[in-house]
Amino acid sequence: MNTTTMRTGARASVLALLVACTPALSAAAESPAPGAGAEAMPDTGTGRTVIADGHVDIGPRFDHGRWTVQIRDDTTKPATWRETADVVLHVKDTAKIEVPESKEFGFLGTPGDPVWLLPQVQQAGVLWPGWNSQEPEVAASVDREVNWRLTSVKGPGDFVLFLNGSFGTPKILFDGRKELPQETGIEVNSHVHGNWAFTEPGTYLLDVRMSAKTKDGKSHRSERTLRFSVGPQDPRRAFVAKSPAEKRTTPPIDADTAEPSDTNGPAAPLWWGAGVAAAVVAVAATLTWRRGRNRGRTAPSRAENAAREEGEGQ
Repeated sequence: MNTTTMRTGARASVLALLVACTPALSAAAESPAPGAGAEAMPDTGTGRTVIADGHVDIGPRFDHGRWTVQIRDDTTKPATWRETADVVLHVKDTAKIEVPESKEFGFLGTPGDPVWLLPQVQQAGVLWPGWNSQEPEVAASVDREVNWRLTSVKGPGDFVLFLNGSFGTPKILFDGRKELPQETGIEVNSHVHGNWAFTEPGTYLLDVRMSAKTKDGKSHRSERTLRFSVGPQDPRRAFVAKSPAEKRTTPPIDADTAEPSDTNGPAAPLWWGAGVAAAVVAVAATLTWRRGRNRGRTAPSRAENAAREEGEGQ
């Protein structure tokens, strides 16, 4: 088999994989995960974790009454909810494909260009991330839906999250090349998968916000950063990277409750105390210098005062 035939076959298989997400498969992806929404989840897991294969979900959770965005790790038994800062989602080279020639997928790049794709339908050896609103307390208390917002994208290439609708027609949910923020809705007690596409290898940081109103009229909001390591680099490098949201020193204010929302950043503006201390030191140094100058001056003698008074009287 020659190289041209191999490339044509590879592109055809990629297109088949993308188009294979028919309404029937999409409906299966939106069905509840095994046991999701039914069991009482344990405490949040601890320790840094790189996940490169198997099923994970991103979603809101009430962690001891605190609304927060976490990652449900189904690669453990039982499943474990983890803080996003403790997880790197590894997009290995097994997820690397070529952009198909179909014009419908032109938003991924030029046909034949490489793209790392975590597909909507589970594939062996490739991470399968989705999103859900099925955590028991969330499913029971949220009114209608969760608002999911992408606020910033930091990475060496482009990021696109899209669904395959009827007849494989792509529907873009998030496109990091366009103006942000962008948002979509997650119906309460739902579980969905999509296609996560990255155009270059390296570390990607996606700042996201999930918010909702509960049936008691209260508003809830949480901002978190999703870490993806794409390609052959050491995925642990993504743990030390900082996104724009993580660099903020002051937590944002929830417009509905006028309370600081749950964020990745530190709870207090640390630079404020240091700035005030520096200002106090500067003022004290200026006052000391002025006093020194006054002490260095010699007081006028009686003769000098008399001569000045005589001159003023003439």
